[in-house]
Amino acid sequence: MLSSVRPDDVVPSPNIWHWPEIYETENRAQDADGEIWRVLAERCDWTGRDVLDLGCGDGFHLPRFAETARSVVGVEPHQPLVRRARGRVSDLPAVEVVGGSAQQIPVADASIDVVHARTAYFFGPGCEPGLEEVDRVLRPGGVLAIVDLDGGTPPYGGWLRADLPKYDPVKIEKFFAEAGFDSRAVATRWRFEDRESLEAVLRIEFSAPVARRAVAEVTGLSIPVGYRVRTRSKPTGLVHGDR
Repeated sequence: MLSSVRPDDVVPSPNIWHWPEIYETENRAQDADGEIWRVLAERCDWTGRDVLDLGCGDGFHLPRFAETARSVVGVEPHQPLVRRARGRVSDLPAVEVVGGSAQQIPVADASIDVVHARTAYFFGPGCEPGLEEVDRVLRPGGVLAIVDLDGGTPPYGGWLRADLPKYDPVKIEKFFAEAGFDSRAVATRWRFEDRESLEAVLRIEFSAPVARRAVAEVTGLSIPVGYRVRTRSKPTGLVHGDR
């Protein structure tokens, strides 16, 4: 499947786009307690179903879904990451990676059971075109699962808001609630093998002053981090365009 991605459709991800190797370290450190995966499995069982990972980056989560899913499609707008993701899953015949954006997902109408989007919908208002496009590709009864860092939970939320003072976690939660999502707070940890890795990740996530503050505030090799797992099911019998 081919898709042309318009620049205006995409908000760049400066961390993984510029430092994919360090972001790999970050991905490996995240959810050390497995709480996100546990909550996801409770909210949207993908066993034997067709899964789409929207904004899949370099494909880190694709093999996990492929363990039990019938098929997995990764959609990513940044071509260097598309190539990295294809290399990661080259030995998994049920997995495909394609170029595309949240507003233009290159799959057929009503062809997907579960859409997973991780750290891709932080800002709430403004993502309506992407949500509508997900409704198009989901089958009736299918589930959209959005996993984002919780900007209201310290310490990560405080660092995030220091860099983005207009970021309003309450407003964002209100947006998703009004859009019909069920939101679940999840407490987990990032756990690193060494301080060098931890500090490198904080430096790609935050401005230099905030990264220095974060490094100073963290002792040891773990960071408690809050997430939100938001899910919305497409009503049975809903035809695209009815919402």
